[in-house]
Amino acid sequence: MEARLGSYVQVSGTTIRWDRGRATELHEGVGMNAETVTATCAVVIAVASLAVSVYQTHAMRQHNRHSVRPVLQLHRGWPPGGRAGIRLINSGLGPAVIVDSTLTVDGEVIGIWNEGSVNSLRRGLAVHPSAVTFNEGEVIATDYEQYLFSVASYDLQSHAEIEDLINRRLTLKIRYESLYGGENFQVVLAPKPLNGSLRAADD
Repeated sequence: MEARLGSYVQVSGTTIRWDRGRATELHEGVGMNAETVTATCAVVIAVASLAVSVYQTHAMRQHNRHSVRPVLQLHRGWPPGGRAGIRLINSGLGPAVIVDSTLTVDGEVIGIWNEGSVNSLRRGLAVHPSAVTFNEGEVIATDYEQYLFSVASYDLQSHAEIEDLINRRLTLKIRYESLYGGENFQVVLAPKPLNGSLRAADD
């Protein structure tokens, strides 16, 4: 139903003001013209678009990080007649950047995994194991697989001292990150439980 009230028209309970050909609805005494509605909608759309853009950028960065994430693993292995000892593997999708490392023997910190620490580790052993070391900031390539501390042609009796050192006394911790940096990943090779089998290979 339409009723004219001077310069106002009432249609179905809604009062509309006629002003030079433009109609403005009056809701609870507050006027809202077409320009205000358009401007408000534009702001809402802009804010929503910005939020979506920020989310998509964050999701893309996370995807890129995961697509090049390294995964370092330390294994002990004692195959009879083969190379045996501590093996480092990068099974991830990207290179690993070494942040630092810590070598501990019998609860005492020897140092980082470098030539000096390895020489201290080998000192006094009847058999001289081979070793591969690395420096801070060194990059471990994808699909890298190398023995860090090992003997060739493993024999249970001849290499029992080295096996006991690696299985029971030695702890090696390596902190690393991806090429993006800042993740603070780490891998730890800890002594095996005393009730574990000395002959059981970790891998």
